[in-house]
This record gives sequence, structure tokens and C-alpha cells, in this order.
Amino acid sequence: MPATTAPGDTSNAPAKYTPESIRQGLLYSLITYGIWGMLPLYFVLMAPASALEIVSSRVLFSLIFCAALLPLLKLTAPFWRVLKDKRSLLLLAGASAVIGVNWFVYVVASTTGHTIDASLGYFINPLVSVTLGVVFLKERLRPAQWVAVGISTVAVLLMSFMFGQVPWAGLTLAFTFGIYSMLKSMVADSVPPVVSLSLETLLLAPVAVGFMLFFAANNQLTLFSQGAGHFWLLASTGVVTAVPLIVFAKTAQLLPLTIMGMVQYLGPTIQFLLAIFVLHDPIGVDKWVGLSLIWFSLIIFSVDGVRAARSSKPSALNDPETGAIAIVKVPKDAS
Repeated sequence: MPATTAPGDTSNAPAKYTPESIRQGLLYSLITYGIWGMLPLYFVLMAPASALEIVSSRVLFSLIFCAALLPLLKLTAPFWRVLKDKRSLLLLAGASAVIGVNWFVYVVASTTGHTIDASLGYFINPLVSVTLGVVFLKERLRPAQWVAVGISTVAVLLMSFMFGQVPWAGLTLAFTFGIYSMLKSMVADSVPPVVSLSLETLLLAPVAVGFMLFFAANNQLTLFSQGAGHFWLLASTGVVTAVPLIVFAKTAQLLPLTIMGMVQYLGPTIQFLLAIFVLHDPIGVDKWVGLSLIWFSLIIFSVDGVRAARSSKPSALNDPETGAIAIVKVPKDAS
């Protein structure tokens, strides 16, 4: 991968990173993270559908949308190739399992007044990703990165102590998305984003169908009983799931990794502001203290990443499909 530059500095950037490409990349990133940031409000509008019905609809309609995209993007052959590749299929099966849990927890948090906890999860996700890189990929962290991880850990412990319980929603989102990113990074070079999402939703489809049939049998299915507007809102989850991933894949081609590392915080920032000013989620002193420490750790983490980017190899956790950016110094013998 080409070397990257600090935000706003294109003087030493590779030829592929021109001022025009960076402007386009920033526009695409605003579209992508804008959609991801507004998802809590989107899910709230789907009431009275339950979280399980929303997630099941998301899986099934994403699969339908991807099935239509595969021939249009000439990805049918890669889809069948990956379907026959046992290693890739096994990794994507694991990815589909953790992203299914992630989607469910995210929808529950968004629809029960815990959007701030969801934003917490995605704020600390980069720090979780580098920790997973150390544990599973034997990567090495620089001192500043250890400091950032340590501060974020203290923040979570403080919130747990002050609030009286562990912020499980945020931690679950952070770790499931971190594991998802790690698994996806192992097949990112050989599996295009649309193919990957197609297989993940295909693997989750039997579970989603089972839940939908259960809801229908118990008169709890809202997909067909709440009017055309409600139906199309649930059906649109396929487009809302797939389109940002496709746009993000293009963004990753246009922006240096250091800029990507900065804009990734736009999504949880939008979620946080949405929770405060639109959804009016409660936020106590414990969360203000914890979030302040986490933001401080992210500043340390990001500044250190920018400084080291020109002489470092990107971590294996940098995934253009998931947006997990973690600049980690990788030893030469670990490549």
C-alpha cells in the first residue's frame, strides 16, 4: 500500500492522492458516515417493529439488493468462487455471526434510549481494533497507543463504577465490530465488498427467515400490517446497508489512510449529537467523564497515527469494507 500523508498535506502524497481525489473522497466519506450516523433515527422510525424484526428485515432485504447488484457489477463469478473457498467461507461465517449480534445490539440501543452507549462503542472501536491486533495478529503498539488504550480502559472502569454497571451495549458493539473487522481483513484482498455482504447475509438468511416466520405465526409481524410506508421503510434497509459500504470502498481508494483515520469518528459523533439534541437520551456525569477521557485518548491515538503513518505499514485491521482504521506499527517480519 502507498505511503500516507497527514491531513491536508498533499505535498509528499503519492500520485494517486491528488487534491481532487481528496476532495471527492471527503465528499464520499461525508455521505457514508452521514448515513451511518443517522441510523439510530432511521431505526426509531420503524416502530412498532421489534429489534429482531428490524434486523431480520435488514438481512433479507440486503440479500435481495446484493443479489440484484452482483450481475450488474459483474461480480457473479467472484461470488461463486468465494462460495467454494472453504477458508473464505469459514471466515465470512464468523463475520456474519458477530455482525448479526452487532446489528441487533445496535438496533436495541437505538430504539430504547441508549444511542449514547452505541456511539461510545464506535468511539472506542479503533482502540479495540488495535488491541485485537496485538492479541491475535501479534502486532506491536507504540507507547502512545498503549497510553490511549490505557486511558480508554480507565474511562470504561470509571463509567462502570460511577453508573453502577458495565456499559455492556457500547463494549459489545466495539468488540463485535472489532472482531468483524479483523475477520473481514483476512479476506479483504480477495473478496469484493458486495460479494462479502452477499455471503454474510446469505449465511444469516435462514435465521432471519426463522424469526420472520415466528413473528408471523404469533401475529407480531409488522412488515405487512402497518401500511405501505412501514413496509418500504423496512425494505429500504437493504439499500441503506449496502450503499454506504460501496461508497466507502470508493472513499478508501481516494483518501490517504491518515485522513481516513480522522473521518471515522464522524459517524459516532453524529450519533452522539443525535442522541443529545434529537432523541434526548439521558446522559449523566459518569458518561460525560468517561466520554471525555475516551475523546482525550482518541486525540493521542490519532495524532500518534498521523506522525507514524509515513514510516509505518497499515495494520491488517484496516478494512475498506468496515471502516475500521487502526494505524499500527507492524514489525518487518510480521508482514
